Amino acid sequence: MVKRIGTARRKTRKSLRKSVKERGKISISRFFQTFEIGDKVMIDPEPAVHTSLPFRRFIGKTGIVRKKQGSCYCVEIKNGKKQKVIIAHPVHLKPVK
Repeated sequence: MVKRIGTARRKTRKSLRKSVKERGKISISRFFQTFEIGDKVMIDPEPAVHTSLPFRRFIGKTGIVRKKQGSCYCVEIKNGKKQKVIIAHPVHLKPVK
């Protein structure tokens, strides 16, 4: 077997960085936002919150909320031809109209 190099946050220096204008405290309304089952959401990670941060491959992808699991949401995303379920905190999700 080959030894695995790195962690889940490897090569994310640019994608998990806030711009100068966005730095500061996190919006409480975004932290506690709620979604209904069937809502379309986009994965937009908040670098300041590390809990339930989605994998870097799914940044910018859109999906559908399938269920609530604790304080997080299960989002179904199409990755190529496969459907994948991502568990993400609501601070990392943005509603899509």
